[in-house]
Amino acid sequence: MAGVSWIRVEAPLPGGAVRVGVTARGVVATEFGLVGESSVLAGDEEKAERVRAEVGAYFAGARRDFGLPLDWSRTEGLQRTVLQTLHREVGYGRTVTYGELARLSGAFLPDDFEAPRTVGQIMGSNPLFLLVPCHRVVASDGLGGFGGGELGLAVKRWLLTLEGVLAPTLDWNGPG
Repeated sequence: MAGVSWIRVEAPLPGGAVRVGVTARGVVATEFGLVGESSVLAGDEEKAERVRAEVGAYFAGARRDFGLPLDWSRTEGLQRTVLQTLHREVGYGRTVTYGELARLSGAFLPDDFEAPRTVGQIMGSNPLFLLVPCHRVVASDGLGGFGGGELGLAVKRWLLTLEGVLAPTLDWNGPG
């Protein structure tokens, strides 16, 4: 992606570091699992340090939200509506079901039985997985899914444990 600085942030997540893509507008993408190295464009060093500080503080349990601007250009239509609703309405330590998020977004008819499934697909296509917290969206009968297969589910469990939604297990490697 041209015009994007990629910032690698070391993380205690299963799978390790995350990578955050930043444009002139703000954060445009986040990735976990098998992330590459940093490639910060000239002039973006200050942005990179801010990203590292805020994301690092979140993983350390010292930050509950992000003050980083978001670049929504990799989203559109229904996807953007649902993701912006999630970003605005579901704060740290809270969860919402796929169906509840569909209703909150106002983008679906009340009797649309496919809405929760559509929201699940939108969560799977979320380019801003950490800052637009799709890990906070769960199934009505349990944890639900998360992109990236088993690693993704482990990341979702880790993030929900960090935020106090799930109780830590004996192998928890997060902040004390």
